[in-house]
Amino acid sequence: MTIGTLLVANRGEIACRIFRTCRDLGITTVAVHSDADAEALHVREADLAVRLPGAAPADTYLRGDLVVAAALAAGADAVHPGYGFLSENAAFAAAVLDAGLVWVGPPVKAIELMASKTRAKELMAGAGVPLLAPVDPATAGPDDLPLLLKAASGGGGRGMRIVRELDALPGELLAAAAEAASAFGDGEVFAEPYVERGRHVEVQVMADEHGTVWALGTRDCSLQRRHQKVIEEAPAPALDDVLRTRLHEAAVAAARTVGYRGAGTVEFLVSAEGRPYFLEMNTRLQVEHPVTEAVFGIDLVALQLRVAEGEPLAATPPQPSGHAVEARLYAEDPAREWQPQTGVLIALDVPDAPGLRLDTGYTGGDTIGVHYDPMLAKVIAHAPTRAGAVRLLARALERARIHGPVTNRDLLVTSLRHPDFAAARLDTGFYDRHLATLTAPAAGRNPATAALAAALAAAVRNTTAPGGPAPTRFGAWRNVTSRPQRRRYRSEPDGIEYEVAHHTPRTGVPEPHDAPGVRVLTATPGRVILEVGGVARHFTVTADRDRVYVDTTDASYAFTALPRFTDPATHTAPGSLLAPMPGTVVRLAEGLAAGAPVEAGQPLIWLEAMKMEHRILAPAAGTLTALHAVPGHQVEVGALLAVVQEDPAAIPVPEETA
Repeated sequence: MTIGTLLVANRGEIACRIFRTCRDLGITTVAVHSDADAEALHVREADLAVRLPGAAPADTYLRGDLVVAAALAAGADAVHPGYGFLSENAAFAAAVLDAGLVWVGPPVKAIELMASKTRAKELMAGAGVPLLAPVDPATAGPDDLPLLLKAASGGGGRGMRIVRELDALPGELLAAAAEAASAFGDGEVFAEPYVERGRHVEVQVMADEHGTVWALGTRDCSLQRRHQKVIEEAPAPALDDVLRTRLHEAAVAAARTVGYRGAGTVEFLVSAEGRPYFLEMNTRLQVEHPVTEAVFGIDLVALQLRVAEGEPLAATPPQPSGHAVEARLYAEDPAREWQPQTGVLIALDVPDAPGLRLDTGYTGGDTIGVHYDPMLAKVIAHAPTRAGAVRLLARALERARIHGPVTNRDLLVTSLRHPDFAAARLDTGFYDRHLATLTAPAAGRNPATAALAAALAAAVRNTTAPGGPAPTRFGAWRNVTSRPQRRRYRSEPDGIEYEVAHHTPRTGVPEPHDAPGVRVLTATPGRVILEVGGVARHFTVTADRDRVYVDTTDASYAFTALPRFTDPATHTAPGSLLAPMPGTVVRLAEGLAAGAPVEAGQPLIWLEAMKMEHRILAPAAGTLTALHAVPGHQVEVGALLAVVQEDPAAIPVPEETA
């Protein structure tokens, strides 16, 4: 059958990416969307769109019955699941087929066989695929540590816990099971040895219904946060030919064992000694598929569609060329436990150059909401060598204009330039070891000079009027040419405040005040060129309400313009626990109630936002004097969740006064 109209049962970046291939092939596209996504990019790019009433995933994108009804209403021939949501749901795949539609995915039986990680491992053991021996938590002893707890269903790091002490095992089992049940509707959890300094290496497979199975090289996905991938590359570096061959053969064996068809990924953990162990098979397209496409010069979505139409693959895959690296740009703050961020994405501009690719579901002006994954985009670089691809990607991210919520952009750049990454010393503990260093202010960054550039641009904007400069009142400021004007800015997200001064002579061009070694070469409302230490530096300044964004050729800054006087209403009582992001209260600590004693650092409240759980910890030992958080309730950022009154006896006394 030839597919004429395709519905993508997904949203955001993956829906946009599939639509791109459909346009190239002349296929009509159908989007589905929640109420929260009514104006989303994937809806704007589709030929047709069908509303799924509601906002939460459980009411919209996870409702297979509504998605199938949408496909029939739009006259679609086929359904592509993308990744996430229903992409590995065997019942949904069966419902699509039962409705007389083409399922652009593997056979229902293959999804069922690989849906449970525990059952999949039993199947792979019979196929001779190397495995880690499971551990029974009930009989685990000191010699079994460390352990990794994993949800039997689902993925994305949900329900995963590392256990290094036996005393912590019961509590972590309960927590992992609760998270797995909440995320996947299945609380089954299993345990296996945790491999220290292990690498996450996977093999892309593509199979048709005629018996051909391709192994399309390896990918390294070791740089992860919260067990979710951040940077991926192909081919996986620093693997010898023997190990590569073993991984390819194991992946093909896994695919043949379940009668696979379409695109899939077989994931392995590779120990520091070079021993591979099967982790799972993802029966769908992967987020990181673009690096394989770049290296092999193929379109995996086009191949999925071709296979779904019954066409055969070539007997052998194309030959690989060069190296590709992908970075996932997230709206999150790595320095604050990876807290997801929401709000208006004012600008998202990534340089366009040979070898660069941008996959995104957002454009400037879109809103990043609380209901979905915080990934904004993927930036992919391809070059003849690994070093060339890494350099190209780091520079593209560095030069990108990203205005709005805090992102992990700076972390991506520093990660790509870290000596361990450059030398391919990769493992899943990379961020555990290096995060503090990677999120520290980068060398060469100068927020004070950037704040001065922002002040000079603001001065030009507010003093220029028809006929020449004129003093202009705005906020608490008045520009007077006879004395310096001072502006205060708070750098985001670190919260450091800067006060900069300038004066505006009769020429109308502002000049720095008390800034030795700095000279203004050009100043306009949107662009400032300063000579700093004899070097001309360009600053692009963009203002949006009280937020100012300053971009240079090697760094970007965000500032909040501060008033002269602080607002007393912004102060909160000591010990107040505020919601760090909008989200849903999913649970409270056992027995938590007003009047209960708490310990410093004790987890009190769990929030779920953007597919992640976040713990709210007691700031000090003391007494919980108020509790406003209620499981199931949604809260806005800054909402008061609880109040802890610190116990004076727990406050350390300085030695000199003891």
